[in-house]
Amino acid sequence: MLNEFWKSVAGKLAERWAAVAGPALVFWVGGLLAWMYSEGGTSALGSPSRWMGTQSAVVQVVVLVAALCGVLASGMVVGRLTDPVLRLLEGYWPALAGGLRRRLVRAVGSRAQQRADRLRRLAGTVASGGGTPEERAEFIRLDRLHRRVPATPDRHMPTRIGNTLRASESRPVDKYGLNIVAIWPQLWLVLPDGTRQELISARGTVNSSVGAIIWGVAFMGFAPLAWWAVPVGLVVACAAWWSWLPRHVEAFADLMEAAVDIHRRALYEQLRWPLPQTPAEERALGDRLTVYLVRGSDSDSPRFTPPATAGS
Repeated sequence: MLNEFWKSVAGKLAERWAAVAGPALVFWVGGLLAWMYSEGGTSALGSPSRWMGTQSAVVQVVVLVAALCGVLASGMVVGRLTDPVLRLLEGYWPALAGGLRRRLVRAVGSRAQQRADRLRRLAGTVASGGGTPEERAEFIRLDRLHRRVPATPDRHMPTRIGNTLRASESRPVDKYGLNIVAIWPQLWLVLPDGTRQELISARGTVNSSVGAIIWGVAFMGFAPLAWWAVPVGLVVACAAWWSWLPRHVEAFADLMEAAVDIHRRALYEQLRWPLPQTPAEERALGDRLTVYLVRGSDSDSPRFTPPATAGS
């Protein structure tokens, strides 16, 4: 996965603070409502309000700043948890869960094989323009699902999120010989600014969805104060897990793969690597380029292209 790389990608400072503080503020406002519920309603605010009214302006400012810092600190803690939680949701689990992981991976492989068999049976009919509307709709649905799973069983992950990201990382290897997990930093540097911003934005929505899961689970901790904290937190966490996160991960995965499809030529040119002339040659050259960037090479081939003709 590319999580370590994305940790280093920074956005605008104001946007980052807003992204941190917004969900945290909603969480603590919900906690305040749970506390008020346990204390009998809005009348519970009377005592704190009277106490604040008796304090000096300096004390009031200090209390407000402390409360704001607490909100921001909680948001930063959740932000730090986003990457490890995402890895868990992908299926990178500790060794103790190895048995469960293997069973889920086998189930993923079995479903993928069944979809592939059904797609092959439908392909001939649908490709020739035949088939019923239901068969054509089934073909489109199965093809979309099949695209979200890596092509080979050894790359399968135990979760939907993990397979979506692993599939987008694997296809450039199959198509171009480029291992983008290994060479993503180099490719990132040659991407246009607009493409980078689109990727950063898409990754931000993925992180926000993971954060919603964390906030939803954490909100259930207010259950001793208000019974409704459990269903509210559960609804938020489940909505993020079943709907928001898969949709945003798919969008991010598609953008990441598209960036390779469109801009891989720039990587060849910047490295003065000869441009491939055929798809078969590209897979071979892409594999050699990946090895070269990761380990270097003492080979006499391929020969670097002259700078003046690198883009021709």
